[in-house]
Amino acid sequence: MINLAITTGEPAGIGPELSAQLPFSELFEKYPELTITLIGDKNWLSQQTELNLERYSGRLNVHHIPLKQAASHGTLNVDNAHYVLSTLKHAANGCLDGAYDGMVTAPVQKSVINDAGIEFSGHTEFLEELTNSKKVVMMLATEGLKVTLATTHLPLRKVADQITPELLTEIITITNSDLQNFFGIHEPHIYVCGLNPHAGESGHMGHEEIEVIEPTLEKLRQSGIKLTGPLPADTLFTDKYLSHADAVLAMYHDQGLPVLKYKGFGNAANITLGLPIIRTSVDHGTALDLAGKGVADNGSLLTAIDYGYKMAIARRQVTSSK
Repeated sequence: MINLAITTGEPAGIGPELSAQLPFSELFEKYPELTITLIGDKNWLSQQTELNLERYSGRLNVHHIPLKQAASHGTLNVDNAHYVLSTLKHAANGCLDGAYDGMVTAPVQKSVINDAGIEFSGHTEFLEELTNSKKVVMMLATEGLKVTLATTHLPLRKVADQITPELLTEIITITNSDLQNFFGIHEPHIYVCGLNPHAGESGHMGHEEIEVIEPTLEKLRQSGIKLTGPLPADTLFTDKYLSHADAVLAMYHDQGLPVLKYKGFGNAANITLGLPIIRTSVDHGTALDLAGKGVADNGSLLTAIDYGYKMAIARRQVTSSK
């Protein structure tokens, strides 16, 4: 069986209701080897909907972590910040020790965790530190497109200085390795965006492509990684190229993610590469204004579960073939 842990996120947001109200019958029929463990306060989850655990014969479980204070839809409470982190720690440690095959994370509210006096910049950095990972890579994925980022949450004026041979080598190596190990792609083909308009226009619009990106790609090609680029981003994201690409590497956040979110918002997943565990997540926030109103869409959570399950299956197959 494939046991996915779902951390139910900020208790005041839409995470608990999306998690508790998943179409479990459809999921277990679609994925015959899937079991799900919801990580969170069992009483609060039960208030979102009736959780009939007996109906699913052990395929649906809840690992109870109690709230510090009673939750209320749409109202943040700093007293529950440690509760949120406890759900993440339990799921991640469970993945490390083999109790879970992967973790799927509902959204958390960074601000309330920081307001509680805990330095927290996001799931990705938290899991990077907890698992002692050297480097992690953000990937967003939807049907027909996977995008990884060379840089993430940086002001645009700082991006060019961060695009170094060392960074690109690390990002591309991790992306290539995880496409093999977690997606079962034997020889991934990664397409790479240029940094500047028209990929620098032969040096007339910038020299990063000539001086940094292309020499780095050539060295990586010689090591056996299949790479195309650097290509202008405005034409790379067309079917002519994407039909051949297993993933696209964008140089910065708003170069790659607007295209992906236009293509698949609400049906996309955030995937952290470079970890020793599988972690997928929704592509949206806590939506405090929608919490408890029964109008939140579970499409992204279902997509994150789909990727988590398929990645776990692929990893099992890759491991058994070695």
